Amino acid sequence: MRPALDERIHHPTRLTVMAFLSGCAEAEFRAVREGCQISDSVLSKVVSALEAAQYVEVRKGYVGKRPRTWLRLSPEGRQALLAHLEALRALASRAAELGAVADEATTAET
Repeated sequence: MRPALDERIHHPTRLTVMAFLSGCAEAEFRAVREGCQISDSVLSKVVSALEAAQYVEVRKGYVGKRPRTWLRLSPEGRQALLAHLEALRALASRAAELGAVADEATTAET
């Protein structure tokens, strides 16, 4: 049985953004963009998708007269990320076990 990966998180860019946000309470859009090494437009699309899934919360405000956007994982997002990472660990562990069995069978045949 395959572990249940969360398709809303599984895309590498979405996973990267969620992992970045898991390390902080909240981060400014620019910090996330630079930390994840993606463009503004890509981050905007990722945030829209994760916000629609209720995994990311967006807060807008100002620093002086400059508009700013802050991002944070919602409690549901944190839980979903933990479950997704556990599913990845289970998948990797099971694959390694199956690989070891296959290797033993191949070795026994020779």
